[in-house]
Amino acid sequence: MTAPTTGDPQPDCDAPNGRPTSPLVPAADSPLPLPQLCAKVHERIAAFLEQKDVSPRLKSLQAQTRLSLGVIAEALDRYSRPELSLAYNGGKDCLVLLILYLYAFHEKYLAAPASNGTAEGTPTEPIKCVYIQSAHPFPEVEDFVASTSRTYSLSVVEYAKPMKAAFADYLHDTPSVRAIFVGTRRTDPHGEHLTHFDPTDHGWPSFMRIHPMIDWHYVDIWTFIRHLNIPYCVLYDQGYTSLGGTTDTLPNPALARQPSAQKSTNDNLSNGSSNGVSAPKFRPAYELVDDDEERLGRDH
Repeated sequence: MTAPTTGDPQPDCDAPNGRPTSPLVPAADSPLPLPQLCAKVHERIAAFLEQKDVSPRLKSLQAQTRLSLGVIAEALDRYSRPELSLAYNGGKDCLVLLILYLYAFHEKYLAAPASNGTAEGTPTEPIKCVYIQSAHPFPEVEDFVASTSRTYSLSVVEYAKPMKAAFADYLHDTPSVRAIFVGTRRTDPHGEHLTHFDPTDHGWPSFMRIHPMIDWHYVDIWTFIRHLNIPYCVLYDQGYTSLGGTTDTLPNPALARQPSAQKSTNDNLSNGSSNGVSAPKFRPAYELVDDDEERLGRDH
């Protein structure tokens, strides 16, 4: 039996009763056309933003979401569709970025196409993305990128080489691109001094980096994913919190189950609750809270 490529967002104890019970966009043999896809994403995020009497965590997330959507809207005003692309590798951060982008895309091009001042017509072509592949990629990540490319109408160009060379080749192969959305957050390496719009550094291929989520925290990412019921890469349910390649990424030790909890779980399993299947050794990624612990499973 083939392992699933997407994780199952479990009910969030911090979420109100209005939390959706169905996946944001269920996997299907016939994916939705881009306009219908964007409308579905827009409907769910709009409902989230309109929720009242929510927990402090969700209230803060609503504010962060509105700020990020504003940054994306500004980018859509600055650049035409052919000039924009997304850096997408199947990870949690770029997954959230993609969902936010689809919402803003609907607002810009689909909600009122006759009055939005654009002359590009109703978009139907896939969203441009660049995927810089690890030298030793996880099969689960490869499968997730492939499946979400179909689900979310993405045109993904892959490069299995270092980042600088990959971006140089991508801009050469896709010369219309002038700006790329990136899911970097301030707690990521080299993210401390970034702003929402940053040209690339000297010596790098020239394009504008757009960071709509630069001030999101780790817990914001998982609250958004789980509250909106967005399917994610199955590795996150196995204790991985930051995905690189198979040679430099391990489950996060901060999520290791304590021996007493492991024994208790195994006792329950041995009583027939799961047909004797051994208990997972790591808790899922969404149980981590501290930003500083996110990359403990990465080989620096």
